[in-house]
Amino acid sequence: MKNLLKLLDLTKEEIIEILNLADQLKYEVKNGIEHKLLKGKTLGMIFQKSSTRTRVSFETGMYQLGGNALFLSNRDLQIGRGEPVQDTARVLSRYIDGIMIRTFEQKEVEDLAKYGSIPVINGLTDFCHPCQVLADLMTIREFKGRFDGLKMCYIGDGNNMANSLIVGGLKVGMEVSVACPDDYRPDKSVLDFAKEYGDKFKITNAPLEAAKGADVVFTDVWTSMGQEEETAKRKIAFDGYQVNDELMAVTNDECMVQHCLPAHRGEEITEEVFEAHADEIFEEAENRLHAQKAVMVLCMKGSSEEE
Repeated sequence: MKNLLKLLDLTKEEIIEILNLADQLKYEVKNGIEHKLLKGKTLGMIFQKSSTRTRVSFETGMYQLGGNALFLSNRDLQIGRGEPVQDTARVLSRYIDGIMIRTFEQKEVEDLAKYGSIPVINGLTDFCHPCQVLADLMTIREFKGRFDGLKMCYIGDGNNMANSLIVGGLKVGMEVSVACPDDYRPDKSVLDFAKEYGDKFKITNAPLEAAKGADVVFTDVWTSMGQEEETAKRKIAFDGYQVNDELMAVTNDECMVQHCLPAHRGEEITEEVFEAHADEIFEEAENRLHAQKAVMVLCMKGSSEEE
């Protein structure tokens, strides 16, 4: 695997390979077993959107793998002052061993990979959030032991999380249902992809219908970073799209709840449901570290040898 740009690019087998390695790395770090698989390697982390979990998990992950991480904000890069992304890609390729970028446009990620000669990892774009969903899939398998026969449900905005959950869930064999308002549906390319899976995918504007018989329920904030001016409008549009006791009552017994965080309790999820499933949600947050370490190893290891 050279890059992680979007889950649409990966096969089921590649996703499972990432998850299996993530499980192994998690076991090792929990048991004090060092794995300096990226000794001497440097990851450049480009942040055009700020993040708690993305920065800390990638930086810590590189440290645990024996490498170094460089935090690069718009203030640190000429890309923030008009340098073409293709020039930045070619320059960074001569200094470092990999790039993680968290930005707005998917094209920027794709262009970094196109013009650079080092691995590029998508830390988030407005189109998709592949690292988060790999952590989500890792968590589901950790708690449920399988993917086959499970139903995943997503309630809320058809945003980057919805896009990646649909792709990831279907690729590993789950049934996927999504409930979102008609004006906030997932990306057309993702819906076109989902059509290939027939009745394993369903989209509706009725949350209770989508959640019926679910084994895992996902949600996300109604207003994402960069959409703050739409907050009032979105609160009206997403009225009724809350993960609450009424919605959980129609799911399967022992249904999980997942949230990529940060959560706006009282909006997309109630305080009661969040706290009832806090162990699952914060295990999901931890698994960002392990899943991303697996991605970095598979993309960046090259000729490095394990100590």
